[in-house]
Parts: sequence; structure tokens; C-alpha cells
Amino acid sequence: MDKSCYYILAYTILLFNFQIPCLAITTTNLTTDQSALLVLKSHITLDPYHILTTNWTNSTSVCRWIGVTCGTRHHRVTALNISDMELSGTIPPQLGNLSFLVSLDLSYNSFIGSLPQELSQLHRLKYFTLRVNNFSGEIPSWFGNLHKLEYLSLRNNSFTGLIPNSLSNLSSLQVLDFSFNSLEGNIPGEFGRFQSLNVLSLQYNHLSGTIPLAIFNVSTLETIAFTSNELHGSLPTDMCRNLPFLGEINLAYNKLRGQIPPGVIPQEIGNLQNLAEFSVQRNKITGEVPLNIFNIFMLRYLLLSENQLTGNLPTNLDYGLPVIEELNLSINNLNGKIPESISNCTKLRVLSLSSNKFTGFVPKFLGNLRLLKCLQLFDNNLRIEPSPSSELSFITSLTNCRSLNHLAINDNPLDGIIPASIGNFSDSLQNFYASNCKIKGNIPASIGNLSNLVTLALANNELSGYMPTTVTHLHNLQGLFLENNNMRGPIPDDSNMLKSNIPSSLWNLKDLLELDLSTNTLSGFLPSEIGNLVTAIRVNLSMNQLSGTIPSTIGDLQNLANLSLARNDLEGSIPVSIGSMISLVTLDLSYNNLSGLIPMSLQELQHLEYFNVSFNSLRGEIPTDGPFRNFTVESFKANEALCGVSRFHVPRCRTISKLKSWRRVCLALFILSGVVAFILLASLAFIFLRYRRKDNSTSRIDGVVSTIPERISYYELSRATEQFNDSNLLGKGGFGSVYKGILGDGNVLAVKVFNTLSEAAFKSFDVECEVLRNIRHRNLTKVISSCSNEDFKALVLEYMPKGSLENWLYSHNYCLSLVQRLNIMIDVASALEYLHHGYSTPIVHCDLKPSNVLLDEEMNGHVSDFGIAKLLGEGVSMVHTNTLATLGYIAPGLVSTRFGRVMLMEIFTRKRPSDDMFGGDLSLKSWVESSVSKSSIQVIDANLLNQENEHIEKNLECVSSILELALKCSAESPGDRINMKQVVAELLKIKAQFSCIMH
Repeated sequence: MDKSCYYILAYTILLFNFQIPCLAITTTNLTTDQSALLVLKSHITLDPYHILTTNWTNSTSVCRWIGVTCGTRHHRVTALNISDMELSGTIPPQLGNLSFLVSLDLSYNSFIGSLPQELSQLHRLKYFTLRVNNFSGEIPSWFGNLHKLEYLSLRNNSFTGLIPNSLSNLSSLQVLDFSFNSLEGNIPGEFGRFQSLNVLSLQYNHLSGTIPLAIFNVSTLETIAFTSNELHGSLPTDMCRNLPFLGEINLAYNKLRGQIPPGVIPQEIGNLQNLAEFSVQRNKITGEVPLNIFNIFMLRYLLLSENQLTGNLPTNLDYGLPVIEELNLSINNLNGKIPESISNCTKLRVLSLSSNKFTGFVPKFLGNLRLLKCLQLFDNNLRIEPSPSSELSFITSLTNCRSLNHLAINDNPLDGIIPASIGNFSDSLQNFYASNCKIKGNIPASIGNLSNLVTLALANNELSGYMPTTVTHLHNLQGLFLENNNMRGPIPDDSNMLKSNIPSSLWNLKDLLELDLSTNTLSGFLPSEIGNLVTAIRVNLSMNQLSGTIPSTIGDLQNLANLSLARNDLEGSIPVSIGSMISLVTLDLSYNNLSGLIPMSLQELQHLEYFNVSFNSLRGEIPTDGPFRNFTVESFKANEALCGVSRFHVPRCRTISKLKSWRRVCLALFILSGVVAFILLASLAFIFLRYRRKDNSTSRIDGVVSTIPERISYYELSRATEQFNDSNLLGKGGFGSVYKGILGDGNVLAVKVFNTLSEAAFKSFDVECEVLRNIRHRNLTKVISSCSNEDFKALVLEYMPKGSLENWLYSHNYCLSLVQRLNIMIDVASALEYLHHGYSTPIVHCDLKPSNVLLDEEMNGHVSDFGIAKLLGEGVSMVHTNTLATLGYIAPGLVSTRFGRVMLMEIFTRKRPSDDMFGGDLSLKSWVESSVSKSSIQVIDANLLNQENEHIEKNLECVSSILELALKCSAESPGDRINMKQVVAELLKIKAQFSCIMH
């Protein structure tokens, strides 16, 4: 018994001595993990939500830190997930010490720099994603040493160079995603050695060469996505033989052509019964579409547009494609009839067969496609079935498609009448294109029921009768195209204006971007209300019978790029106000009865490229400066008495010495009388100011809002804000705080209370009172009233329920769309244009930034906080101020610079100018400038390039245009810098150009 006890005691001591070093090793290793993570924390330069700052501390166990997971067996860090925290910084080499790490997720942040070599030590790693960051450099070859890796995503970064061949060593890899980078070179042929790969996505890079045939031998592949590269060659005929699980092939926007014979879609593709998406858009694919591709039961997206495909469609589409959602075969050479059976593909949302050679009738039962959103049949040889009414009966059928928003049937010989049933589309239809279709009869009055219609294009038809007055009910209309028809006759008009074939209320469509009524027989006068079309970029009323004078209000169309009033019966002079149309590129007033002089103000039109006033009765000198330096005699032919320089082939202008002497005498008298008047007025002003000096400050403040009949007392404000309780605090600034308040009548308002202990705050209050006294603009924060005494000063402002633009831009929960960002920037630019050019005394907002842009319920932008604004008197171009810190000297031109750098660049890159990544020679501007010249995708906010977005290419083009505009605003030379009028015009042009993605 004693011996047994001895052995047990000895074994216990031995076991205890063995466990002590083991425990020591475990503790040391976990401490190593903690140290590595603390080094990572020290490399974080921005932690906006203070997640790591407050949670990753020595006072708590590393295994309880946010984003950290430890294994139960070894008590080591096995997973690190700090994704979507909006962090900025770099990756330290010490992260490679997390030797038990299985999963590493740093996605959706703003990390920069290259990947350290030490990460190659993470041999247990299975899941590794860095998607949507700003990492750069080449993809490291050491990835090939992480043999257990199953998921690898470097999507949406700035990696360059070649794809390393060593990746083919990853025998367990299931997902490889390098999309949205700047990778070059070929796709490695070694990728054919992958044994478990399911997803291979290399989209939106600069890859070239052919697609390696070996890739089509990876039998586990489910997705092949090579969209938007520079690949060429043909699709192998046996590409589908070894891919039984393939669900998506996306090869769109490449160059599948060249020295290798043009590609042919292989017949075997019909064997891929799991295929859900097949896209080879915009290549040079030839041959017929294999009939058995229409028998793939799971196919949802078939996208073959912009190729050179030929042949017919099968008659039994409905049997083989029961779940098809998008069928796009546009811009090919397909022919034959559109099968009636297509009407039974009831899951279809997008059907595009445009720009082919289809013949026969438009299927009658398209109304069966109840989920259809977009139907494009334009540019074919389609007709309608004969009927006694000659109506486009398929339109009546389509009204059953309650989601249809885009209908394009133009360039087909339909030869029929638009049925009144078109009005049954109600609020769904946004775009209706039916130009060049031999449509006859009248435009039905029911067209006015399409309350959300944006584009109505019925040009080049045989329409007759009157333009229906109900067109003016289309308040969202941006494009109206009725040119080259036979519309004539008087139209009833309930207004008191002169009669006209064009309903006067048409000019109240303030969102109209394009108006083309050319080549009709419209008569009457151009009303002054034409100046209401402030957003229009093109107006063409040529080849009609319009008479009367050109109204001077046409000068209000400062966004208009193209104006044609040619071949009418207009008379009178050319309005001087046309010189204010700063965006004009083409101006055609030829073949009218215009008289008088060519206004010298037209020399200010910097963008004017085409000008034609030939065949009128103009006289006087032809201007020679500005755009007129580039015009020739063709612009001025057949006028009555024009004169000028010899290159215009007109006589020289005569000079009369007596007239000059008389002008000099008049000028001297005018100057003398002006001096006397000035002295008299100055004396009266001095006496008046001395009399009013004693109560000047009180009247200056009390007159903030002269239109408000009653002021709001301190007691009312205190009660409305619950004694200025912190629960109602909306925000704090350098000069005070803003509170939300609810008055007794239920009205909600914002109360800006100024810090009474700060002399600068008092000055800010005075400045805001002075600035906001009389200005009124829809995009400026409205002042309701003020409250002021010796101890309390406050402004009562309109409440903005959506808060500031800064909060939305950097929100963790919300994402502003491209449309919202562009609209808000147009709002801000419009407000600044008003402050600089629309008010008697130019006003400069000296603190323009996202936090000073507030959003109302409809997400409209309102510029606020004029505490350090400046009033620029006549003749003053720069004002020095001590409140502007780094801005120093401020003038309207420099505010357009700040609008470009601080607003446009920040809003569309989602990078603050003060971001830690900027320093030394690298600034937000230089970063954008260097990237736009190469590939804007590297700087654009990744949220705008979501892979689910169907308009990703257009989004990229749109934001690139905006960033180019931002660089124009930020030009170093003031002479090259554009003003806010031009900025507004450019933004509206961009919105019009990319209107297809704005709905």
C-alpha cells in the first residue's frame, strides 16, 4: 500500500512538472497574439467609431476583444474580423505572428500600403479577404505558400502587376476574387491545376491575352467572371465538356477576336444544366446562337448583345427557359420572326431584341409578361397586325405590365396609331421611344396620365393635328422630341397670352432637359415663359412658322448648350441677354427676318463653337473677339448691311469723326454730372448715418427677417427645447450649439444658440444676421426668426430632419447613392451660384464642408452656417479674414476651388482632405488627379461600384466626369478656374448625359 502511494505521488509530481512549462508556453503564445494585435491597433490612423480604441485594451482578455475569436483547444487567436469599421491605416509585419489564425477579414475599410512578407507565416489560414480597401503594390507570390487557403479575395483595391503563378499551388482554394484592381498581363495557364476552385473572378482589370484552355478543365468551377478586360481569342469548342457545375460565365466587354479566328458559341453549352448566367456582351462573337442554349432550365440571364450573331430564334422559348429574367440579344444580325412563345416566359424583366433584322409582327400577347420592366424592340423591321382601327394593339396588351418603365419601339415600320390606352401605364412608364415608326394620327390626350414620364420621343413620324395640352401635366418630363411631323393648327389655350400652337403651360416644365419640336408647322409667338426652362440643355424649334420677337428672357437659360430657332419667321433684334447663356455651344438663328445689330455680348460665350445668323436682315459691325475669332463668312451670309473685317467678306465699317467728337463731349458732361451727384449723395449719406448711428446695432439684428411678423421669445425657445436639454442637441460648433425645438403649435424648428462667452461667437451672430437678412434661395437654410439680448443670442432656423451630409456620407448604416450625391451637389452649387452671382452684393461662404450642408425630408441639400461668410462689395475681388485658417484669402473663384476639392472630391471618393493617408506631396487633389488620368476606379467610393449595380460602367463614367469637373474647379491658375455658374451648368449636363442611371 505504501509503495502504491509512493508511485502515485511520484506520477503526480512528474505530471505537474510537465504541465508547468506547457502552461507557460500557452500563456506566452497568447501574449504574443495580444502583442501583435496591439501593434495592429497602433497602426490604425483612423477609428471613427472608437471601436478598437476603447475595446482593445490590456484590461480585458484578448479573446474578449471585438472582432477577435479564440480557439477552445489551444486558447489562441483563430479569427480576426474587423470588417466594415471604416478603419484607416497599414498592416504591420507583426500580424504574421498570429500563427493559429484561420480566418482574416479586413474588408470594407480604408487600409493602404502593401502586404508584409510576414503574413506568409500564417500557414493555418483558410479564409483571407481584404476586399474594398486601398491596398497597393503587386500581389505577393507568397500567397502560394498558404496551402490551406480556401477563400482569397482582394477585390476593389489598387493592386497592380501580374497575377503570380504560385497561386496554382493552393489545392484547397475554392474562391479567388481579384476583381476591380489594375492587374495586367495574362491569366496564368497554371490555374488549370486548381482542384477545388468554385469561383474565379478577375473582372474589371487590364488583363490581356487569351483565356487559358486549361481553366475549362477545372471541373469544380461554378463561376467564371472575366468582364471588362482586354482578352482576345475564341471560346474553345469543348469548353463545356468538363464543367458540370458551371452556373455563371461572364466574359462581357472584352476583345474576343483578333488573330485567332472569330469565336463561335459552342453547341455543347446547352449541356450546362446548372448555368444561370451566360454573358459575352460586346465582343466579336460570330455564328448562330446554339438552339440548345434555350433549353437550359436554370438559365436566368442570357446576355449576348453587341456581337455578330446570326440566325433565328426557336419557336418554343417558353418550354426551355421557364425562369429567364433577362434576355438581351440586341445589336446583332439575328433575323426571322419574334416567336409568340416568348410571351409565356413570365419571369422576364428585361427583353432586348433591338438593332437586329427581325421581321413579322410584334407579338400580341406581350402583356403576359407581367413582371416586365424594360422592353427594347427598336431598329428592326417589325410591323403590327392589320386591324380596322390601325392601332398599335400590342401597347394595349403591355398595359398589363404594371412595372414597365422603359418602352423602345422606334425605327420600325409600324404604320399605325397610338391607342388611347397608353394612358393606362399611369405612373410606371418613364421612357417611351417611338420615333421613325410611320405613326400617324393625333397624340392621344391620355398621354398626360403618364405622371412619371421622363422622355417622350415621337420624332420623324406622320403625326398630325394639335399638340395635346395634357402634355403639360408631365411634370417630370425631361426630353420631348416631336420633330419632323405634320403637327399644325391652333391649340385651345386658356391663358391670356397670345395664341400659339405650343401650349403656354409647356414652358412651365422646369425639369425639361431637351425639347425638339422642329420640322412641323407650329405657329404663333415665343412667350417670355421660355425663360422658365432653366435646366434645359437643348432646344430645337427650327423649321416651323413661329413669328414675333425672341424674348429677352431666353437669356435665363444658362444651362442651354444647343439652341436652334432657324427657318422661322422671327423678327426684331437678337436679344443682348443671349450673351448670358454661358453654356451655349451651338446657336442657329438663320433664315429668319431678324434685324438690328449682332450684340457684342455674344463675344463672352466662351464655349460657342457654331454660330449661324445667315439669311436675315442684320446690320452693323460683326464682333471679332471671343468665339468670333473662329467663325467664317458662312455664319453671316445674305444679310442687309453687315460690316467688319475682310475675312467675313463684308465692307469695312465706316468711322464718323463728328460722331466721335460728340461722344467725347457727352462723355465729359456725363462724368462731370456724375461727380457732382456723388458729392451730393455722399454728404446726405454722412448726415443720415450720424443720425442713425446710436441705434444701428439694434436695427441691424432685429431686421434679420423682415418678412416675419412676430419674433420668438427666449421663453418660447426654452420651452420648445426643454430648457436646451442635451437630448435635443443636434450638434456643436466653434461658435455655439444647435438644438431641435417643438413650438406649442407643433412646428419643428432648429435653434442655433451662440456662445455668449466668446467674442468671436458674437461676431459670428452679427455676420449671420447681416448675410441672411435678405437672401432667399431654395438651397439655403431658411431663417425663421432671431432672439437677442445682452445675455442670449440665437437664430431660429428651418429644421432639417435628415441631418447633415457628413453624417450620411460617413454613416456606418446608410449609403448615399450616386443619384443622391449628384443631386445634392447640384443643390449646393446652385446655392453658391446664387450667393456669388444672383445677389446684389456677392457673398462668400468661407466654411464650405459636408457638415455645413443639411438635408431635408426629400434629401435636398441646403447650405448653412454663415458665421464666417464675407460680403464682397462692388470691385472687391479678395477679402482678408483671420477666421479662415488655412484658406487665408477668399474670393468667389477660390470658393469654387473649395467646392471642387472639399465637396465634389470628398463626396465621390468618401475621403476627407484631412485623411491620414494625405501628407507631404500627396493631397486629396493630387491623389484624384493622378488617378483620373489613369483609372478613376481607384479613387471612387467603392459603395458606388457595387457588383450588383446593373449600371456599374455608366456609374464609373459618370463619377469620372464629376471628378474631372472637380479638377477644373481646383485649377491652380485663377484664369483656368471655372466659376459657380459654369459648375452648375456642367453638373446638369452630367446629370442629363447619364440620365439612364438616374431613375
